[in-house]
Amino acid sequence: MSETIKNRSELLFLYDIRDGNPNGDPMDENKPRIDEETGVNIVTDVRLKRTIRDYLHNFKGKEIFVREIVHDQEKGLIQDAKMRAGNFGNDSGRILAECIDIRLFGGVIPLEKDSITKTGPVQFKMGRSLHRVAMKHIKGTGAFASDAKSKQKTFREEDILPYSLILFYGIINENAAKHTGLKDEDVRLLLDGLWNGTKSLISRTKAGQVPRLLLKVNYSKENYHIGDLDKMLNLKTEMPHENIRSTEDFQVDVSDLVRRLAAEKNSIKDVEVCADDRLRFVRDGAPFRMDDLAEAAGVSIKQIAF
Repeated sequence: MSETIKNRSELLFLYDIRDGNPNGDPMDENKPRIDEETGVNIVTDVRLKRTIRDYLHNFKGKEIFVREIVHDQEKGLIQDAKMRAGNFGNDSGRILAECIDIRLFGGVIPLEKDSITKTGPVQFKMGRSLHRVAMKHIKGTGAFASDAKSKQKTFREEDILPYSLILFYGIINENAAKHTGLKDEDVRLLLDGLWNGTKSLISRTKAGQVPRLLLKVNYSKENYHIGDLDKMLNLKTEMPHENIRSTEDFQVDVSDLVRRLAAEKNSIKDVEVCADDRLRFVRDGAPFRMDDLAEAAGVSIKQIAF
């Protein structure tokens, strides 16, 4: 039987997208989110959690608390959070037992008489591209006329990114896990949702997203983690960042990451890895394979299998 997690972990998740919009901003004509000062593409943690939730519900048949449910088909009315809690008899224990997303990410549960806040054991920072991006504005024609009397087709416009390599950092807190009952099996499904959920996004703006690297550092030292692992990956290329179009145009430098893992090896239980072989890594200027991490950092390595 799966047990509540007992060790802290850090996550690195790297994926890319070509000719798409990884996370539109509804307050800015749904354009891709870009840091105006750095030119870096931003993807919110909410978007990533939505990817995981949708995958676990649609592909794994898991109950999800935070999802859109129409309660009045004729009027198209959607449930609010109180109505959703009512689906579970306003029983917070039942919600935690049945809804994997609350065990993972926590949330505010508005019960009939009061609200309960559960801090999620799994938290992600905003995702950021490892390079500057260039947004392209695309215009085209639609398939239909604007109305029955029109002779011209409608026009459509959209903003896309030719390429973006996006890195997310996350942490799994074993102390918070005690309050939501997060189990080892839930974490396995989380990893599945990150990798395969990203591949399964086949909407028009998300088609073509590919997971490239998933790394999970599990600690043996109590109440400890290294932190800032996302700052230890660097993109190396000889071309302007805005011209990058595929994994063939750059390498990911893991030198800082390997050195830090080696320095902290006595605090690390093991490291779990899944890497796409089309992503090229370098360490101190030489080609590097993630399979060699065990020898390079002196840590135990496990391959993540889905």
